Amino acid sequence: MNNLKDKVAYITGGSKGIGYGVAKTLLDEGMKVAITSRSLSAAKKAAEALSPDASRVLALASDVSSMASEVAAIKAVTDHFGGLDVLVANAGIGHFAPIESLTEQDWKSTIDTNLTGVFNSVKASIDALKTSKGYIITIASLAGANFFEQGSAYNASKFGLVGFTQAVMLDLRKYDIKVTTIMPGSVATEFADHTPTDADAWKIQPQDIGQLVLDLLNMHPRTLPSKIEVRPSKPAKG
Repeated sequence: MNNLKDKVAYITGGSKGIGYGVAKTLLDEGMKVAITSRSLSAAKKAAEALSPDASRVLALASDVSSMASEVAAIKAVTDHFGGLDVLVANAGIGHFAPIESLTEQDWKSTIDTNLTGVFNSVKASIDALKTSKGYIITIASLAGANFFEQGSAYNASKFGLVGFTQAVMLDLRKYDIKVTTIMPGSVATEFADHTPTDADAWKIQPQDIGQLVLDLLNMHPRTLPSKIEVRPSKPAKG
């Protein structure tokens, strides 16, 4: 995308963490953004913090695990801004427990949000992105390549997300829609009820993922980095 000014991005889970960091970066480049949260009040609070110009930020409530909710959200974006250029499928949750104590509900909610939720966001946005020859970026995790103890649900969701995104990339490139999955390692966010502090300074920061998204959007159109692993350059000493 040679000129990002006034291009439109839809960012799921954009009220905090990585989604918020991406939204801030894209707004600073002159784009318009729509952010979602399951809580409309949380989305509105984040939108107000992101920009004093309400015409550039749209706050929406959406549950990515519901196809109907994502279809309605995409319609709201295209009705409000006149189109859609970028989908950042970021919303995610984590439930971590040994398999013998992992509940059926925790398994289901993890898969429904982290994997089916991305399917819903992508499916809902395809027609608009075909029109704009847009970009889909999914936020996976290094947990989509590296399994770990007590991670059966999360690993399954992120391994699945990486495979899903790579297959979608092959499906959609004939329409000039670019598709990339970003696989971050440790990021300083509120994920899993964590509160970032100065002790998290060694981690990837949300704005770093925002910069990576920006770099992808500015990539020459002949080149597609389809899968990106990103990790802290100097992990904390244990």
